[in-house]
Amino acid sequence: MRKLSFIATAFLALAQDSPKPAESPKPAAEAKPTPGEPKPYDKVITKDAVTQKGLFAVHKVKDKHYFEIPATQLGKEMLVVVSFKTAGASLVYGGQEIGNRVVTWERRGNRVLLRNVSHEIRADAKDPISQAVRSSNEHSIIMSFTLEAEGKDGALVIDVGRLFTSEVTEFSARRRMGARGFDGSRSFIDRIRAFPQNINVEAMQTYTAPDAGPGGAPSAPGMRPGTNATIVATYSMIKLPENPMTPRLFDDRLGFFNIRHLDYSSPEHRAAERRFITRWRLEKKDPTAAVSEPVKPIVFYIDPATPEKWVPFVKKGVEDWQVAFEAAGFRKAILAADVPRDDPDFSLEDVRYSSIRWLPSTIQNAYGPHVHDPRTGEILEADIKMYHNILLLQRNWYFSQVGHLDKRAQKFPIPDDLMGELVRFVVAHEVGHSLGFPHNMKASGMYTVAQVRDKNWVAKNGHTPTIMDYSRFNYVAQPEDGIPVENLIPKIGPYDIYAAKWGYTPVPGAGTPEAEKVALHEWLKPQETTPWLRFSMPGAMGIDPTDQTEAVADSDPVLATTLGTRNLKRIIELMPAAFPANGDDYTDLGELYSVLLGQWRRELGHVVTVVGGMDAQNKHWGQNGPVYTPVPKARQKQAVQFLAENVLTTPAWAVKPEVMAKIEPQGAMNRILALQRGVLDGLLSPLKLQRMMENEALNGARAYSPAELLADLRAAVFSELNAAAPKVDAFRRNLQRAYLDEMNARLNRPASPPMVMGPMGARLVALNSTDDTRALLRSELKAIARMAKAKAAAGADAVTRAHLNDLEDQAGKILDPKLAPPASGSGRPTFDGGEWQSCWRDYRLTW
Repeated sequence: MRKLSFIATAFLALAQDSPKPAESPKPAAEAKPTPGEPKPYDKVITKDAVTQKGLFAVHKVKDKHYFEIPATQLGKEMLVVVSFKTAGASLVYGGQEIGNRVVTWERRGNRVLLRNVSHEIRADAKDPISQAVRSSNEHSIIMSFTLEAEGKDGALVIDVGRLFTSEVTEFSARRRMGARGFDGSRSFIDRIRAFPQNINVEAMQTYTAPDAGPGGAPSAPGMRPGTNATIVATYSMIKLPENPMTPRLFDDRLGFFNIRHLDYSSPEHRAAERRFITRWRLEKKDPTAAVSEPVKPIVFYIDPATPEKWVPFVKKGVEDWQVAFEAAGFRKAILAADVPRDDPDFSLEDVRYSSIRWLPSTIQNAYGPHVHDPRTGEILEADIKMYHNILLLQRNWYFSQVGHLDKRAQKFPIPDDLMGELVRFVVAHEVGHSLGFPHNMKASGMYTVAQVRDKNWVAKNGHTPTIMDYSRFNYVAQPEDGIPVENLIPKIGPYDIYAAKWGYTPVPGAGTPEAEKVALHEWLKPQETTPWLRFSMPGAMGIDPTDQTEAVADSDPVLATTLGTRNLKRIIELMPAAFPANGDDYTDLGELYSVLLGQWRRELGHVVTVVGGMDAQNKHWGQNGPVYTPVPKARQKQAVQFLAENVLTTPAWAVKPEVMAKIEPQGAMNRILALQRGVLDGLLSPLKLQRMMENEALNGARAYSPAELLADLRAAVFSELNAAAPKVDAFRRNLQRAYLDEMNARLNRPASPPMVMGPMGARLVALNSTDDTRALLRSELKAIARMAKAKAAAGADAVTRAHLNDLEDQAGKILDPKLAPPASGSGRPTFDGGEWQSCWRDYRLTW
């Protein structure tokens, strides 16, 4: 499993001043003199040719590959999707997309041009400004080919080898891999397949190693210095629909992947950004019926490589979405099917067929991408990838969240009926992505703790309103709640049904996107009275306590985490007996213990976000009330008190001696310190402190101020210093030193802005160097130094006296920039609450 530490290291390497940037890709082909006349067809496509018929004919003549492009396809828009079939660099996986482009083929004399088509800016052809748009949007030439021969009815025959065996900037994987260059001598076309609506090319390509950064580290994420990487890149050239689907306008109050372009024909006094949702084209067989079967249903074919025992559960995960489409007026709109065994022409690489693939990989992940028409957002095809070790991740998460509620999970290996339901859950989530739905972390925060503990509520509505949330299993539920085990796993929920209805229900008589606006606006009104139908506010991740990843009932993170912690104390007692006495070593036990502590870190992170948090509700003109509301002071103080009592006070329950003695010779103290550092790092986030200062400036005593936070933290971290003869144990000495480290990291950080990790990756944030942070932190350090000095001589033992003297000394050095030790936090990512991770990978790094 790949940890985020690799990603963080890579991002930090990028942030260094000295690394040499990667060389820009060289042009794939230099301009050549105009070629001569085409050769006779049979001199190019000889009797040795192996020919396939499809979107256009493909010929292989010895070691050359030719496309024969019909004249009818010239000028027609096609989508080229480039992805890794197999990968040879870290942070890159088979199945990941490299990029995509809309292209057209064009003849210019005896040349054939492959041109890139942009839909980023548009204008009505009847509008005079369309002339300026055309002039500003010349389609760039990706590659120029010599016309080798002409076929029947003016078809153009070209040698396409260079397109796939040289580095073409528009399709290059270099930046994704962190490579320095491309080696054409070790690159070749492996296979080409022609289908009625697409041509698929597999090319083996070799990329050369990057330059080393400081200390021999890579200068970019991915490849390591001294290594080369060979990948198999798949190019799928897909014909776009000749009759484009009517697009549907996007509204950010509801979750849909979307496309965007600038419209220069807008009646607004600016170039308006128009955004359309991505969705499948569903049309009713009977347009007059309230519910009808679609003309063409969405069908997912199950990869024959899928382990047979999981196939029924994979199919259920697909067809679980039928209830959502029925609300939109479509019966049996989505189906699961086996690959036909008696059709030799059937291929999962054919763009006409969507699939769920099972990959023999130890990666603990799954993902559900889709290919869409960039003109309208119409989803054309989807291939969901299930990495084999998603099974291990699901086992670990289920045990660490609800193992105390389900006896089936208390002994490994867990039974197939339980694992099958976990597979079904993962598939349903990924199918949601392939239908156009992104993650929605907000909806789960709209259920109360009481609701997710109510077995009747959960049976009807689930413990989360959407399967698209990172709200895995109901870790808030208590044994006395009596929730059946089948209801501990998320299912298609009220938000999913609502979103499908909004995005897929036809609007009668509306022939344009604008004609649908009135109906779409009306369909959003239920969000006002039914809060769990709301969608994540853009930019609120890590700021809004009700919009968090991996959270159940985050409407009240303190109470939810209180209950979650109570369950973790139960689960850790089950751990030693979970493994069979079959002679295996304790590696799996160590991993499971780390997973359990990782679960607690995530839950603690939900509480951290309450401090300095803002409740956010996405609203547009015509809706009353603010978009951002500061979390009340009392709730923030309650959160700090919870953290003080449960993690800044040494959590002895989290150190299980009989487990530690089996997995490592030492490390318990570091594990506890890591939890405590995470909390301190999150609470002292510079962005969080700035929000709190602004809230105080606007709301006065009603706000929880940074000064109050620091005073509360000092009281929690240095509570022993209130005693007449203080005694500070080893765990608490570590914590107190870590607190000074955090102060040092903020006071003496380098001038470059810190990196902030969010759900969309890393970004640099310029901090306000003129705010009150420096003054407040210096004041706190002086107070700590005075306390340590006053109690040092009275310490109950020699190590406590030495520790207090050291605290005074370190605080003084931090206050003097000339003496300050290196800031341990400088340059590392700053996490402003929440957690950053992909759909399933457990990076175990919070705040």
